[in-house]
Amino acid sequence: MAGVHEQERFDRFFAFDEDSESEDISLDELEEELEEHKDYDVLITILKNGEKQRGLATLVEGNLGHIEESLIEDYIEDNDSLALLHEQIHECDIILSQIGSILSGFQVHIGSISSEIRSLQVKSLDISVQLKNRKLVETKLAGFVEEIIAPPGLVDILVNGEVNDGYARSLEILSKKLKFVQVNPMINASKALKDINQELERLRQKALSKVSSHIIEIFFAMRKPGTNIQILQQNLLQKHRYLVLFLKEHGSGTYGDLCASYVDTMNKILSTYFRVYVEALERMKLDIGVSSEHVIDIITRGREHLRDHRFMFSLGERANILKEIEQPGLVPQISQVNSRKYPYEVIFRSLQKLLMDTASSEYLFIEAFFGEESLFYQVFEGPFAVIDQHLDLTLSNCHDAVCLMLMICITRKHQLVMSNRRLPCLENYFDKAVMYLWPRFKVVFDMYLQSLHQCDAKTLWIDGTHPHHIVRCYVEFTASLVQLNAECGDGQLDMNLERLRSAIDGLLVRLSQNFTTPKLQHLFVLNNYDMAISVLKEAGDEAKNLQRYFEEKLESNMMAFVDDLLTEHFSDLLRFVRSHVSEDLLFYTKHSNIAELEPVVKNFAMKWRGALEVMHNEVVTTCSNLLSGMAILKAAMAQLLNDYNRLSECVKKIPGGSALNRHLVSITSISYEIRKYSRAL
Repeated sequence: MAGVHEQERFDRFFAFDEDSESEDISLDELEEELEEHKDYDVLITILKNGEKQRGLATLVEGNLGHIEESLIEDYIEDNDSLALLHEQIHECDIILSQIGSILSGFQVHIGSISSEIRSLQVKSLDISVQLKNRKLVETKLAGFVEEIIAPPGLVDILVNGEVNDGYARSLEILSKKLKFVQVNPMINASKALKDINQELERLRQKALSKVSSHIIEIFFAMRKPGTNIQILQQNLLQKHRYLVLFLKEHGSGTYGDLCASYVDTMNKILSTYFRVYVEALERMKLDIGVSSEHVIDIITRGREHLRDHRFMFSLGERANILKEIEQPGLVPQISQVNSRKYPYEVIFRSLQKLLMDTASSEYLFIEAFFGEESLFYQVFEGPFAVIDQHLDLTLSNCHDAVCLMLMICITRKHQLVMSNRRLPCLENYFDKAVMYLWPRFKVVFDMYLQSLHQCDAKTLWIDGTHPHHIVRCYVEFTASLVQLNAECGDGQLDMNLERLRSAIDGLLVRLSQNFTTPKLQHLFVLNNYDMAISVLKEAGDEAKNLQRYFEEKLESNMMAFVDDLLTEHFSDLLRFVRSHVSEDLLFYTKHSNIAELEPVVKNFAMKWRGALEVMHNEVVTTCSNLLSGMAILKAAMAQLLNDYNRLSECVKKIPGGSALNRHLVSITSISYEIRKYSRAL
């Protein structure tokens, strides 16, 4: 069919009427037609083969005729079918027309439904906004109503309930309601609040009264004798911490009364407790120190009487208390049964240990229960006053310098204990205690020094060169202070120790003047210095500087004593040698002759053995320290050997000195004799 249509189109283009005149034919659009159909095969063939247009048109026209006849025959054959098709199409048009009418009506109906839907959507949005707003209002209103309304159950618990954990939870609810009312000014202006505010206020007043009464009852129960206060605080009061917080937040006046009641209760309890404990401790005190007049009396009454007061000067086992700084304090009932007495520093440590433990417990409780540190100091005004009164009375009558220094050390160590506990509650007390103790120590220390300066050396003198008991006491006293100063001193003792050392030196000089000869004076001082060194060695490294000072003094006195000892037995030898011969034997200070030398040589040869034995026996019996005696003998014999060697050299060099050779004692013999005594020592 496509080829037929194509053929028809070309026939239409190239169909010419043979009878038409050539001038009637329009060629205006020929070029456009040719251009438009230049791709058609028939046109291409025609143009290519150069066929005539008219012949082609005749051919096309013939073909069209045949086609037309064929189409007519086809139409005649299909006439019935076409008629039936026409009827069906007509019926379809009718049906489609009806359907169109229905669809038009349906479209109109849908349009009305769409407008209704849009209207419903608008209404739905409005309703949704209204619902949201109402829910928001309902939520806020419900919260408001919930916050301000006091349910009957809550009212019943607060008015009639027992104060326990459930009551505390009800107080929390009431506290929230009261805070809610107070926070927002707009809420205060609401009419609903005006209706309920009086009820809330009555509930608040009732809760304040009930809580305050309950806690004050516990406070009064704590006043009963024998009550374990810490158990009540930890097991009962600590459970009611919120009750106090409620009073603090919603009843400042009631809270203030409660704090005042607690302060009054604990102040009285602790004051009584410490007063009873102090009185019990005072009955166990061992009196050691005495007044300044009695110190002089003790010194002058002799060694036996001084032995009864040795603790005034010696630290000894009293230093052990510094190692027991955190041990439990004394229990008066047990100590009284045993009838034991203790130095005051033991009593002082026990008192401060009780104070530290009580203060620590009370401070932690007040911080947790009330949250106000100032209440602690109000509670402890009474106990501090009891302790201050006790210390004022005790310190004014305390004349034991070692005890006072131990008390200072105990206080310093207790300060460190409280610092490790991270509790600052006793800092002021410790500072005040130290301020009490240092001035009193210096007064007593000056009393000790005054007793040294005022004592009569002739009254104290004992016929003997051994260490004096008074000097020993004061050296032990010095060693004690040196140890304690190293333990916890702060430099305040350094100058006083220097004064004490000077006083001891002065006493030694005054005592030594009672001896008739310089040798005995030097021996007495030497023995006392040796004793001082021994005592200071026991004090440890802290006394090294003081020990070094006495060693230097010992050395100088030892050389003086050796010189006195040799002068007593070999005076002519020493006088001749030191006046005629230099130490290095290089020159002679005076011209010597045999007449001067002969009596010296002969005298030495006769008595040197006996003199050595006498020297040995004297040193052994008079020196208090065998090692020091050995050192003195060695120094004396070494000096003697040196001087005699100088004498021998002088004999060899003077004219006629060979005549004295038979009287000279060989150096070997003297050395042998010296070694014999050394081995004996």
